Amino acid sequence: MSDLQVQVFGTRKSKETRAAERFFKERKIKIHFVDLHERPIARGELTRFVQKFGLNALLDLEGKAYERSNLAFLRTTEEGIIAKVIETPELLKLPLVRGGKVLTVGEDMDGWKEMVAGA
Repeated sequence: MSDLQVQVFGTRKSKETRAAERFFKERKIKIHFVDLHERPIARGELTRFVQKFGLNALLDLEGKAYERSNLAFLRTTEEGIIAKVIETPELLKLPLVRGGKVLTVGEDMDGWKEMVAGA
């Protein structure tokens, strides 16, 4: 068994988040699940993902929350969007997963396999 621990940021309702949990559990990898409805993602943690992927890659542009947020029409700074994302996790493509130095966004089986292989 590996010492790999992954952090999964998501919500219980997200089927992609559940898929990530299942993927790591099947491989007996310890998961630290952060339910973004109970505890918002830390700004520093979110910044790590933004630096790697860019803010737009993290946003669920197809989702209802994005539509309702009017973010497409608001003139706001990246900081403003980050603040909105922290309070409305549904704006994100979930889950955000961190394992070691590997970060993934959304349902990313290849990225998850890379985390496991790198352990």
